Amino acid sequence: MYDDEESKPMVVRYRHPLMWFAFSCLFWTGCGSSDLVTLQGAGATFPEPLYKRWFREYYNIEPSVRVSYQGLGSGAGIRQFTAGLVDFGASDSAMSSEEIKQVPKWGVVLLPMTSGCVVLAYNLPGVSQRIRLPREVYPQIFLGKIAKWNDPAIAQANQGVTLPNLPITVVRRSDGSGTTYVLTKHLSEISPEWKSGPGVGKAVSWATGIGAKGNPGVAFTIDQTPGAIGYLEFSYTVYSNTPTAILENKEGKFVPPSVETARAALATAVMPENLVAWVPDPPGPDSYPIVSYTWMLCRKVYDDPKIGATLKKVLLYGVSEGQTYSRDLGYVPLPESVARRVRGAIETIEVQSTPPAKTAWRTAESPRRSRQ
Repeated sequence: MYDDEESKPMVVRYRHPLMWFAFSCLFWTGCGSSDLVTLQGAGATFPEPLYKRWFREYYNIEPSVRVSYQGLGSGAGIRQFTAGLVDFGASDSAMSSEEIKQVPKWGVVLLPMTSGCVVLAYNLPGVSQRIRLPREVYPQIFLGKIAKWNDPAIAQANQGVTLPNLPITVVRRSDGSGTTYVLTKHLSEISPEWKSGPGVGKAVSWATGIGAKGNPGVAFTIDQTPGAIGYLEFSYTVYSNTPTAILENKEGKFVPPSVETARAALATAVMPENLVAWVPDPPGPDSYPIVSYTWMLCRKVYDDPKIGATLKKVLLYGVSEGQTYSRDLGYVPLPESVARRVRGAIETIEVQSTPPAKTAWRTAESPRRSRQ
């Protein structure tokens, strides 16, 4: 087997240390694998581009921390958080009192982490001018009452624009969506017919349109459907050049969506003690009319010290350095007065010093804790 006997001991001497090192890495904590912490989150697609940017930048600072976030929609985020399947959830609709009652004994802290606007994006081939939509008109589009792009009500607000005789195809969310909640809350505020019809919700009974999953799905469907109009979080149009409508606000001014006009609208909000504020029809001549905060859902008490302590550090990063990435992605940075209160709320999250024995209320999360 060997050319000579002298080579045999040399192989043995090199093989044994390497085998011992590999073997020891499987069992010793000193090789670094035990220092890795993976956080799991799921929920709203509204803030997904910004959250993923935060988590990537935080990984560059702390390579031992990895945050996996799935944009499944606000409804799914609330359900997975309540079931204990993720470390944190995310929702553009915060949580209702009934949803909060369903949370197990670990409780929930709602943290507004960023804010932005919901835009009405459209696909009108051959029309280069931006379309203006009065506040009496766009609720009627979503109700299916205005069905052609050259309808007189649209044409009157867009004099000089040649509007095509093209059917309007409404593109809406097919999943439980906080973006839908924000839009329908606004529509209910400005349209009695909408309020008494579809009303407010993460999912409503639409009179017309085709469904698509998540903000990315709606954006893709609009892009592929001539005559389409749908609603999106502003960041999904920032780099795609997708046309967005200029909307009439409460003061009768036509205002385009932008970070500045969304900031003007959100400045009118009064943030209550529970950190859940709504501005369904903001006043002010410079205010864009459809805006919202978006929230992370965190436990009041984390039983796993690594998960809890690490998540608090990531959250504090998001409301400090992380805010610097907001504007470029189409989000509105939190005002410092709000960010200060969010940091205070993060500090109230309790982290137990040692994981307790498994109990019935931890059953849902038990399998996933082996991932550290």
